[in-house]
Order: sequence, then structure tokens, then C-alpha cells
Amino acid sequence: MPEAALFILVILFAVAFAVVNGFNDAANAIATVIGTRVLSPLRAVTMAAILNFAGAATGTAVAIFVGTKIIDPAVLSQGYGIMLASLAAVIIWGFAATRLGLPVSISHSFVAGLVGAGIATAGSGVILWGGFGTVLSAVAIAPVLGFAGGLAVMVGLYWILRRTAPLRVEVLFGRLQILSAAFLAYSHGKNDGQMPIGIMAMALLIYRPGVEFHIDPWMWGLSGTAIALGTAFGGWRVIRTVGTRITALRPVHGFAANGSAAAVIEVASAFGIPVSTTHCISSSIMGVGATKRLSAVRWGVAGNIVLAWLLTFPICGAIGWLLASIGLLF
Repeated sequence: MPEAALFILVILFAVAFAVVNGFNDAANAIATVIGTRVLSPLRAVTMAAILNFAGAATGTAVAIFVGTKIIDPAVLSQGYGIMLASLAAVIIWGFAATRLGLPVSISHSFVAGLVGAGIATAGSGVILWGGFGTVLSAVAIAPVLGFAGGLAVMVGLYWILRRTAPLRVEVLFGRLQILSAAFLAYSHGKNDGQMPIGIMAMALLIYRPGVEFHIDPWMWGLSGTAIALGTAFGGWRVIRTVGTRITALRPVHGFAANGSAAAVIEVASAFGIPVSTTHCISSSIMGVGATKRLSAVRWGVAGNIVLAWLLTFPICGAIGWLLASIGLLF
């Protein structure tokens, strides 16, 4: 296949990756406001799409990390095969998980596929284990911080609002929950939205040998638009899982969960670390629910979500390895 055609194919796969990202991760920002009926689904999806786009257009730290800290850039510059195999892995897994209503990490799906494809193509020596180890550490740390943050914020709010009339709390946090959901949508775009940008920059590095890794404005626009479109379509099964099946939520609970999750993501984005928005918001909701009583959290549902998180790395790694091994996409 001609070099230009392969370059365009990678860009199209990166756009599909961004759409799947928004499609599954739409639940992250809007599940609570839909679950508490603070916003209609249409308004919630529209808000999330706009702010996902805004987040994807700000900052480049995560894109640079993905493009230079997981696989040796010198190996990536030899061809498009690794990227195509890893993108196919995340698209397959992301679509399947969305159909099953499982919120999974699309970012980690890509990283796992990238590692699997890299090993199949050139051996384990191409993996930059420091960067990959950072991602693995985030898999463990981010959910813990999300759970602890949701629990702590909710306990604090219970104490602050202990003498406030329930109706007043409902009205106040109905408005504040919208702001916290908007913040989470922006944070999601700023972290997850940078992933397709990093892929496009890697593809350009291959297409134009000798140029340094850099981000062009068209990459921001294309990735932001794709992830916004994915969010606009919405993964409604995932939204139901996160917004209603983990625990019963009121606006004050949604505010605490959204704010805690967004704070963790913002810190990670500042350091360029790709974290799972899904991990952060799901664990924050669990933490918020646990403040009522442990039985308020449906641990069976939570267990299925965590199992999907754990399966993401071996499944996407295996798909990426298989596709790269048989040379299906290059």
C-alpha cells in the first residue's frame, strides 16, 4: 500500500479510536446528571460534547507521553504496523465493552494494544518500561484516589450541610452538579482526548522522516471533533451502569463524585500521565455511596466493572500482538 494511503489509514483509525473513546466514556461526565435527572439526556450529551472538545484542545502533555514514553520512537518510525494493530485492538474492545454496558478505560486499552503490538513486531526491548510502569501504577492509584476523594468530600458535605433543609440542598446541588459534570467532561477531553492526538503525531513522524515529534493544530481539531461526536452519540448502556446501577445518587452525591474524579484527572494531565476517566468516576461513585452505608453500593455491579478494568490489559495486549504478528493491517 502506498505510504500516503497508509498515513491516511492511521489517521482514520485514530479518528475511530476517538469516536469509540467518546462513545464509551460519555458515561463518565454525564451519567450522574442523567441518573439524578438534573439534566435531560440531550442537554447532558451536548454539554459533554462541547467540553470534551475544549479539553482536547488544551495541553499536550498526555499526547507527548503516549507518543514518546511507551514504545521506542525509533521503532515506531519504521512503519505503521504497530499503530494500526494497537488501534484495531482498542476499537474492537471499546465497541464490545460498550455493547455490554461496561465502562472501561479506552486510554489503557490503547496502551495495552501498543505494548502487545510492539512486542510482536520487535520484541520486549522496544517497550519503555519506565513509561509503561507509570501507566500501570496509575491503574492502581487513580481508583484509590477516586474512592477516597469521593468518600472524603461526601463526609465533609454531610457535616457542612447537617443543618440545611433537604429541599435547599437539592436545589443548590442540582445547579452545582451541572458545573461539576462540565468540569469532568473538560478533564476527560484534556486527558483521553490527547490520546488520538499523540497517535496522529506519531504517524506524521513516520510520514515525514527527520522531523521532530510535534503537535499540529489540525490534530487538536480532528481529535476534539471525533471525541465530541462519539460523546454526542452516547453509550447509553454504560450511562445506565454508572449513573444508576452502582448506587442511588442525589445531586449532592453527583457533585461530590464528579468533582473528586475531575481533580484526580487534572493532576494526572498536568504530569502527562494517561489515566482512566472511567476508573476515577466509577470509584468516586463507589466512595460516595459507601458514606451512606456499605450495602448502598451494589458490589456485584462494582465487581463486574473492576473485572473489566483488569481484563482490558491482557485482552487488548493479546489482540494487538495477534494482529501485528499475522501482519493483518500492514
